[in-house]
Amino acid sequence: MSNNSESNGFLNRLSSSFRKKPVDTDNCTNQQPEADKKKGFLNRLRSSLKKTHEILVTPVDELVLGRKKIDEDTFEDLEEILITSDVGPQAALDLIDRVQKRVKHGQYNKIDLIRDNLKEEILEILSARQESLNTSRAKPFVIMVIGVNGSGKTTTIAKLAGQLKSQGKEVLLAAADTFRAAGIEQLEIWGKRTGCEVIKQKKGADPSAVAYDAVHAARARNADVLIIDTAGRLHTKVNLMEELKKSKRIIEREYPGAPHEILLVLDSTTGQNAISQAKTFRESIGCTGIVLTKLDGSAKGGVIVGICEELEIPIRYIGIGEQMDDLREFNAKDFVEALFD
Repeated sequence: MSNNSESNGFLNRLSSSFRKKPVDTDNCTNQQPEADKKKGFLNRLRSSLKKTHEILVTPVDELVLGRKKIDEDTFEDLEEILITSDVGPQAALDLIDRVQKRVKHGQYNKIDLIRDNLKEEILEILSARQESLNTSRAKPFVIMVIGVNGSGKTTTIAKLAGQLKSQGKEVLLAAADTFRAAGIEQLEIWGKRTGCEVIKQKKGADPSAVAYDAVHAARARNADVLIIDTAGRLHTKVNLMEELKKSKRIIEREYPGAPHEILLVLDSTTGQNAISQAKTFRESIGCTGIVLTKLDGSAKGGVIVGICEELEIPIRYIGIGEQMDDLREFNAKDFVEALFD
């Protein structure tokens, strides 16, 4: 009996400890939760970029250790570090040139300037490609999402749809990747999770027919945004590019001005191959924005510098994990701070 009384007393105290204390509304602001959210995101971003930090920033720190001045060997070693981290040969040369110009006469004995100057130059390159996606420019706003299979295209669509729904927008999805039955099913699953209707046809149907149906459905139902998934079998296949071109023509014909955004999804783990893919898609169909995915599992995050420097296409979003809120609008300052921290 005594043991039961002690146990009940402990449980009562434990329960009491979990009760909410009165909130002092006079000292409470709405900014604090937002600050906490931002801090949490920056911590996740920092964690996601850990591998890239280890292959790009750590070697730069080691490069300046023990050196008393900046010389040609310093820049040659720095170039090698940049190329190894998948910044890319051309972007690496451009960065070296930029850093050399920053190291003014009489400052060659300030070896610690290398890291700071490199950070500032990377920030400048990335800031030039920071541009948010504005879906209020048209109604319905049509987004055509392209990219090779395995890049995270369909899950990116789902995350973007979820974010737009949370903003109160009516979102319609179109399963125009008719080459894969699994692709249609995957989009349907995400449609149910996000509360978005999915326009589809059977496997093997003409993708442009799905695009046609989706555009008319979006306009008839007064949807705010239509997101069209597309096939991505291989970026080198002529048939795929012709298929995408046809779908784009149908969209343009049925809804002049659309697609308003052609969003290219790139897998950061593929490094320089991502730039090659982007060039092929840009030349064949064009693209107005980029989503860089899988930064959480990549040591090749430096490729974002090459993408910004060589392609001159806005980076709309970055993906740093599997959760719905792990697709984030690209912020150059946050990215660089997390990378160099």
